Amino acid sequence: MTDLLLRNVRPMAGETCDILIENGEISGFGRFEPKPGMAVEDGGNSIVIPGLIDAHTHLDKTTWGMPWHVNNRAAILRERIDFERENRSEIGIDPHRQSMRHAIGLAAHGATHIRSHVDIDPTHGLSIVEGVWETREKLRDIIDIEIVAFPQSGLMVMPGTKELLDEALAQGCEVLGGIDPCGIDRDPKGQLDTIFALAVKHQRPIDIHLHETGDLGAFTMELIFERIRANGMQGKVAISHAFALGMNDYLRVGKLIDELAALDVAILTTGAPSATVPSVMRLKEAGVRVGGGCDGIRDTWGPWGQPDMLDRAKIIGMKNGMRKDHELEHVLHIVSQGGADVMRIEGYGLNIGCNADMTLLTGETLAHAVVDVAPRPLVIKRGRVTARAGQAIVDMP
Repeated sequence: MTDLLLRNVRPMAGETCDILIENGEISGFGRFEPKPGMAVEDGGNSIVIPGLIDAHTHLDKTTWGMPWHVNNRAAILRERIDFERENRSEIGIDPHRQSMRHAIGLAAHGATHIRSHVDIDPTHGLSIVEGVWETREKLRDIIDIEIVAFPQSGLMVMPGTKELLDEALAQGCEVLGGIDPCGIDRDPKGQLDTIFALAVKHQRPIDIHLHETGDLGAFTMELIFERIRANGMQGKVAISHAFALGMNDYLRVGKLIDELAALDVAILTTGAPSATVPSVMRLKEAGVRVGGGCDGIRDTWGPWGQPDMLDRAKIIGMKNGMRKDHELEHVLHIVSQGGADVMRIEGYGLNIGCNADMTLLTGETLAHAVVDVAPRPLVIKRGRVTARAGQAIVDMP
């Protein structure tokens, strides 16, 4: 925690003012003189928003900073999952080093919070999540990292995974993950019953990858809804990707969205260019919580992606056909306040008493800032400057 006087900034692109930060929290807006010994930063009339949030990523997977990985495999989900599990150690993807690189990159570009799915399987046990735990501890003053215990390779088809998830939750993973109960496990009842039982046992929220498209994905969503009601988990479940919501059946999708709203199920989108994706404006109109994430970046799955949530906001906006200023403002909301709403982050925002987690942006307006994607002038975490001009104060390993 620290004290800071941030001068000449425009909160949410409004009027220019100073922000007084004391003990790591926002204590005032206006014009102030610094107290003796207080640090002062001039924002140069930049926009200031609450810190950007990557609410769906995979810190343990990136090959960032490593020799170029030659990818010549078919774009088949099961094949990519198996290749990564069987070859990540030989390739040299050290989970601690690589998660440090990914997380520091996000912090440099304005992120103050991360939700990362981390692979847990019988091949690697808890070694991968242990590497990300180490990263979380080393970067605790730079960025907050929430970890999802994630059965990437499947649950029912990988004996021993249930016990590993149970142990990971007992040791401190904050969220329980799942993946394609039909497409990966071919046993939707088995996977979902197991996941919900573990979540209830450990009192943890759930975040399920759902790549399944069309009617199959809709069917899986309906099974998830049934278990939310049966276990009293309204407001405690998120569905990542939710490609089925992009299918060409307006009425069917509408019924699914109504259920999402009624059960307070959150949606996390990456704006995947190669897939059908949910309409973020339709979800907004229904009152569904929506966050965004950069997913995997430059890994064995593919070469694309940047550790930058403004870059991801642009992808989500383009995929959703957004052009109007109020739409661009909403996509910025998705990668900031929207992620906080999904992750239930306390003390987030630009109000007196909120944690001083904030990002300065270039541009005349919020919409301009989204499309500008310029280096962030300044990033602040609990009142401490963590990045300047796109460079974090800590070096990548």
